[in-house]
Amino acid sequence: MKNRFDTIYNAVTLLTAVLTVAAIAFFTSAAPYTAIAKFISRNLTMSAQANEYMNNLLSDGKDNNIRTSDRTVFTVNPLEALTKTPEDIQQLIEKAKADSADDKKDGNIISKQYTQSTVTKKIGNVLVRNNTDTQQNLDLERILQDKPEITVKDKSKPTVLIFHTHTTESYEMLARGWYAQDYITRSNSPDLNMVRVGKEIKQQLEQAGYGVIHDTAIHDEKYTGAYSHSKKSVEEYLKKYPEIQIVLDVHRDAIEQDNGTRIKPTANILGKNAAQIMIISGCEEGKVTDFPDWKKNLTFAMELQSVCEEMYPGLMRPLYFCQRKYNMNLSPNNLLVEMGSSANTLEEAAYSGRLLGNALVKLLDSTQNEG
Repeated sequence: MKNRFDTIYNAVTLLTAVLTVAAIAFFTSAAPYTAIAKFISRNLTMSAQANEYMNNLLSDGKDNNIRTSDRTVFTVNPLEALTKTPEDIQQLIEKAKADSADDKKDGNIISKQYTQSTVTKKIGNVLVRNNTDTQQNLDLERILQDKPEITVKDKSKPTVLIFHTHTTESYEMLARGWYAQDYITRSNSPDLNMVRVGKEIKQQLEQAGYGVIHDTAIHDEKYTGAYSHSKKSVEEYLKKYPEIQIVLDVHRDAIEQDNGTRIKPTANILGKNAAQIMIISGCEEGKVTDFPDWKKNLTFAMELQSVCEEMYPGLMRPLYFCQRKYNMNLSPNNLLVEMGSSANTLEEAAYSGRLLGNALVKLLDSTQNEG
């Protein structure tokens, strides 16, 4: 009799918790929704099943209703494949722990999730920071409704080109909340720099059957002139593989406050820290010339931003629309992407690479389905 009573009590408790959270989620923002969920999980005695439900709710937050199949291209242990730290990076972390035992703290590192504070326009799940002079009245809603001009006739042929103008940009290895000045976030090693992040993007696309060219050349042996150097490589690839549909210049940012504190743009995705991603899309205005098709890039940028946020809410910093060219004029669907900052860890940036790669797969698959 007691067991039956406990079962009924647990069922009622769980139902009350779920209805309460659902009501809060419907009438308010995500913040009090999470707060109520935490209160319920801490103050109500629930069955193991109820506790598991609430823990899942808390770990996923607003994206807990997204199906696993919509998050990743992997079919065997998909979420583990997505979130697990690659073995080579784990080994680098362990080595860094041993090598940095005597490091001295020179400044703080703080995590920050960039949301709407600098946004000039919000369209659905797409946040845009419009820093242009002449395009402030651009109809971004219409651009988001349009679809990128992507035609993949044979996905096994090169569809995506990934390269790195600032190839030697690298990351912190340890998430310790501070940095040492003598640790330099630049490296010629492809195991440590932007090449390692590009590798993650490439692997997701190839897992889904898409052909990828990953240019691993170091273009910034001399920082000045790096864009001219990478331009030559991109032009050669586009000439050799005219079927390329997407071009990504993958970088990382560097954000430091006046007091020396460094900022790591961070989002919690599926219970794991990811480096927030910022897409940069330029336009032709002022001193920026020879960029007639910039709207095609912006259309692609907004679609990619939307897909990323649909799959992994919170992953993206606001899209930066600005008076820049950065070789994006060389082809349609050509973007510069910032994967976190120098204060993020390599593990966080690599994880974001996997997330971005999966979002690209979903975007490309959608164009295949439309065809």
